[in-house]
Amino acid sequence: MTTSAVEEKIQFADQKQEFNKRPTKISRRSLSRSISQSSTDSYSSAASYTDSSDDETSPRDKQQKNSKGSSDFCVKNIKQAEFGRREIEIAEQEMPALMALRKRAQGEKPLAGAKIVGCTHITAQTAVLMETLGALGAQCRWAACNIYSTLNEVAAALAESGFPVFAWKGESEDDFWWCIDRCVNVEGWQPNMILDDGGDLTHWIYKKYPNMFKKIKGIVEESVTGVHRLYQLSKAGKLCVPAMNVNDSVTKQKFDNLYCCRESILDGLKRTTDMMFGGKQVVVCGYGEVGKGCCAALKAMGSIVYVTEIDPICALQACMDGFRLVKLNEVIRQVDIVITCTAPQPSVLKGNKNVVTREHLDRMKNSCIVCNMGHSNTEIDVASLRTPELTWERVRSQVDHVIWPDGKRIVLLAEGRLLTLSCSTVPTFVLSITATTQALALIELYNAPEGRYKQDVYLLPKKMDEYVASLHLPTFDAHLTELTDEQAKYLGLNKNGPFKPNYYRY
Repeated sequence: MTTSAVEEKIQFADQKQEFNKRPTKISRRSLSRSISQSSTDSYSSAASYTDSSDDETSPRDKQQKNSKGSSDFCVKNIKQAEFGRREIEIAEQEMPALMALRKRAQGEKPLAGAKIVGCTHITAQTAVLMETLGALGAQCRWAACNIYSTLNEVAAALAESGFPVFAWKGESEDDFWWCIDRCVNVEGWQPNMILDDGGDLTHWIYKKYPNMFKKIKGIVEESVTGVHRLYQLSKAGKLCVPAMNVNDSVTKQKFDNLYCCRESILDGLKRTTDMMFGGKQVVVCGYGEVGKGCCAALKAMGSIVYVTEIDPICALQACMDGFRLVKLNEVIRQVDIVITCTAPQPSVLKGNKNVVTREHLDRMKNSCIVCNMGHSNTEIDVASLRTPELTWERVRSQVDHVIWPDGKRIVLLAEGRLLTLSCSTVPTFVLSITATTQALALIELYNAPEGRYKQDVYLLPKKMDEYVASLHLPTFDAHLTELTDEQAKYLGLNKNGPFKPNYYRY
């Protein structure tokens, strides 16, 4: 199905392991890190109603039913559904494109017959995406891609609405894989589409249920780590279905990575440390889209910002934007904040390893704040801090003091995992852009005629990127200029786009 056909499809009525040996309650709490990088990148909300819950009973040990009598879910507490529904309703106000697709689903449903198994961060914004997919005709089963990311009240609201959701905040490693398995291994139900964030779901199906890929039409992946895994499979000749790389779409890179991080970096630092940014010296490791957003925000708040880079092009951009390019060793003794964000593009590469080493950590000034804005949790060598001579002191949720024998301490946020949403929230409007891109990618792969997509990794067509952007313009009462026939002919363009070639760098 062509891109225009996809648009027509959604132009509706009004112009879509083994788990027998389970750990004890104590061991579940002690398992603070999941096996995969993506699942351990902390991505949880500081505003969850469930942070203060006194109920230590594992959801797996509870017998819960929603108001319809269904027990096909596993969440922390189904009674929190009302709170979660309120959060979802708030998120809907800032997700105009998904709501527009849902409204248009009164006619033909482009995902009718789709059985989507998903593994993403379960937040109010994800809930809007899931309910939109349902309105477009899909059946969904969902798990969390991260052991810290789930908003328990939102998971409860989804379960109450009839979505089989298996997720709660603070899962153990065993819980994490158990939840994924419960989504996949269902009698009488087999997925034909995958929506993944980090690649854990795809990995699990390849490992445990490879025959399922005979009926799966495609994979949609949105993260650097997950796309990296897909490219590895493709290179090895083991990718047996088409996959859509949403992470490197323009609407994901420019909006989710740049504009989102420009706001969430300040939110995360302020919530966890209550610090004032004016006059503080900050070093940002990496000047990709995430680094650019972080630097712009901190500079606007009056911080003195240094940048480290390995890529001469990004380095030159940093210099032209007014930042001083340094090596980390040159400023590590004097800076007040160290931020890593080295995950590069294209996402066939991963975030770097040990950008901040134990030697750097030893040389930091007292009370230096250390955090990570990259996708991977390998950028800060946190493992080197787990030694007998250093003392860890929990200050508040996701905030630790690591204390040296001489009394010096650093402030480590989210144990070096992804700061965004571990210690803050993400602007809903930005997530609307990413979620709409995911929805359109699912529609495209599901409806594509056999043979259009081979067993490879594809970028979202440029026309779809433009369509996602156009759906969000009415929020700003924005009015696009239209080409005249003469202008379109002169430029060699279709009046309705795409307006840029695939190689264009925005």
